[in-house]
Amino acid sequence: MGGHILSVAIVSGSGGLVGSEASQRFAAAGYDVVGIDNDMRRLFFGADASTLWNVDRLERSIGSGYWHFSVDIRNREAVRDVFRIYGREVEVVVHAAAQPSRDWGEREPSTDFAVNALGTLNLLEATREFAPEASFIFTSTSKVYGDAPNSLPLIELDTRYDIESGNRYHAGIREDMSIDACHHGVFGASKAAADLMVQEYGRSFGLNTVCFRTGTLAGKHQSATSHHGLLSYLMRCVISGTHFTVYGYKGKQVRDLMHASDLVTAFIEYSKNPRPAEVYNIGGGRKISFSIVEAIDRVQALTGKQMNWSYLSVMRAGDAIWWIGDSSKFETHYPKWVLTRNLDMIFEEVHEMNVDRWSEAT
Repeated sequence: MGGHILSVAIVSGSGGLVGSEASQRFAAAGYDVVGIDNDMRRLFFGADASTLWNVDRLERSIGSGYWHFSVDIRNREAVRDVFRIYGREVEVVVHAAAQPSRDWGEREPSTDFAVNALGTLNLLEATREFAPEASFIFTSTSKVYGDAPNSLPLIELDTRYDIESGNRYHAGIREDMSIDACHHGVFGASKAAADLMVQEYGRSFGLNTVCFRTGTLAGKHQSATSHHGLLSYLMRCVISGTHFTVYGYKGKQVRDLMHASDLVTAFIEYSKNPRPAEVYNIGGGRKISFSIVEAIDRVQALTGKQMNWSYLSVMRAGDAIWWIGDSSKFETHYPKWVLTRNLDMIFEEVHEMNVDRWSEAT
């Protein structure tokens, strides 16, 4: 593998949206990047969701600074073998591998839990054994709060739900919202288990662990499907003519949006000055948010096409009606971090990416 390696970043899920962005950014910052991704996304969601194309892109764009391992994170010894190679040269671990779908998790709870919870434990243990000084950065999710946000005093507006201006969470949901006594769904529960274990390895073993609880993420390099990757899949549907189903709440359910690059910038800031066992809600906030019907209007305007969609009044169990995360805690701890992509920029970028891939299907 060549000469002496000065610093290493290990990235699980390196073929995914966040993992590939992290791989590129840490490589640009001078790290040798070790990617772990066995294309399990293809097993979850089918051939269109395969991440092999993205891994190939990383190998070409980063070159000799990227080493790839097709390892299943459920395999403890295989994970240890990767960490053993690099040892204390590992300065950063970005854990972005996951089974990411609420619906898929309901079908195979054992697999969901093994990937999300046990896989996280395997990576934590390998970090503790071989690279205890490394920053361990976990891509958690707003789904750890389950449907607790539905207890907020919601107001129905023309195109979205909102909450009263005087509410303590009007600017966004903070980390002090309880994750207890609510419906999580299998996926939310497995991610919450992983989230808590990441925190515990910071408190019990002194690892530099952090959980970033994100809302909706987007960017160029996402293998979106009907089960995961909302914005990219919406764009794909309108471009290719694929039918899209809106479930419940009149399509007025709200999500904040953040570009994967801005999330990885937060990772980089944390790695420079880690704070063990921290938890951060992070996202686009009120300014970078949308409801489903607002998103449909936007993608139709961008493409000049009408979306083939229908509405079902069925409410998905454990689904939050309104999620906007409050990033102020992270901003206070890391004041150099700022959002660089607004709503228009993110929609336009996702549109351009999907045109090349799906326009031929029209």
